Amino acid sequence: MSRILCSLSLVALFALPAITSVQAQEDTVQKIARFEYKGKVQYGLVKGEAIQAIEGDIFGEWKPSDYLILLKDVKLLVPTEPKQIFAMAGNYKSHLSGEIPEKFKTPQPFLKTFSSLQRQEGNIELPAGSDPVHYEAEMVIVIGKECKNVSKEDAKDYVFGITCGNDVSARDWQKNDVQWWRAKATDTFSPCGPWIATGLNYDDLLMTLKLNGKVVQEERTSLLIHDVATMVSFISQHTTLHPGDLIFTGTPGKTDVIKSGDVVEVEIEGVGVLRNNVVDE
Repeated sequence: MSRILCSLSLVALFALPAITSVQAQEDTVQKIARFEYKGKVQYGLVKGEAIQAIEGDIFGEWKPSDYLILLKDVKLLVPTEPKQIFAMAGNYKSHLSGEIPEKFKTPQPFLKTFSSLQRQEGNIELPAGSDPVHYEAEMVIVIGKECKNVSKEDAKDYVFGITCGNDVSARDWQKNDVQWWRAKATDTFSPCGPWIATGLNYDDLLMTLKLNGKVVQEERTSLLIHDVATMVSFISQHTTLHPGDLIFTGTPGKTDVIKSGDVVEVEIEGVGVLRNNVVDE
């Protein structure tokens, strides 16, 4: 049987009306993956063990195509190709030892690089000359349309969805360098995926990180110091955000060392599991 299922009955079962990407979907959670299949990169709706390819622009007008592809037969990619990647420092009380220093009462975003992104099942590479390197489970906001000087009240209208992220951090470089560029943005230090989830209550989801199968981080996004709307609005006052841009929202609690051979899994309620192996550079 062909790996591409073209049955009209399946199309009828999974077909959805064309939508505008940032429409409120409060009663329907959708999972949208970016993937490669037979050399072609495309987006699709995750339907259990299959993906229904879509036609059009996920940040504009799109509709489901007339075929499904088995999930096991595709290569999942980083969910978007962002122009900019921000990450939040000190955005959970539990990461700040329960107290909020004055400077963290204002959102504290920093920049990460495009080359630091890593896909689902891609390797986190530990750079030579840095020790220790830590995991950091994070919810990642995906921007849905151009966003500049947006109010907090309107900010969620510009959020397309969320995905899982890991803000991998070289702690010695973070401590000793003037800037965090290599501590936080070395190649492979920003895994995210496996796909984008829309229609969730982003401000109250359970997030966990498992290291080699053991839960080592667990907290709800309701405990963020600065919520989704606040982060998006604040950044937009200074920098124009574009469709597909990513905001890593901060990590909770304590973090610890990862080493070659480890398996790191970040899971967010309603989204899925981001899984990456750790290897030496």
